[in-house]
Amino acid sequence: MKIGDLAAAAATPVETIRYYEREGLLPAPARTAGGFRVYEAQHRERLQFIRHCRGLDMSLDEVRALLRFRDQPGADCGDVNALLDEHIGHVSQRIKELRALEKQLKGLRQRCGSARAPEQCGILQGLAEAAPASPAEAGPHRRSLHGH
Repeated sequence: MKIGDLAAAAATPVETIRYYEREGLLPAPARTAGGFRVYEAQHRERLQFIRHCRGLDMSLDEVRALLRFRDQPGADCGDVNALLDEHIGHVSQRIKELRALEKQLKGLRQRCGSARAPEQCGILQGLAEAAPASPAEAGPHRRSLHGH
């Protein structure tokens, strides 16, 4: 199948497929004489596996490790368990961070009960009071705890 067919079959954008190839998560497909990529069923299965892992918020490194385990079917799955336990810990930590964020946002929201002019808005005043003096103090905005 061509890359567009694979993209449709796995509900994955073409650019994402190419990215996974560059990252070594998907093996390079055979090519036609005209240079078109030709994907097989195993590419689709592997891509679906990757997408499922990513849907569980696993990092590319975690997915890469899981693929290595998957490619060695005779190996002990203790390392897979350890990887998943570590990921569960990341998720638990992220949940704690999100609960703290929710509390902060609710506190801000309570500072303003009605529509007012911007200079009287308790939310805007609260944000200004809590704003760090420099971007370095703010820290990086993180979508997830472990670097996606």
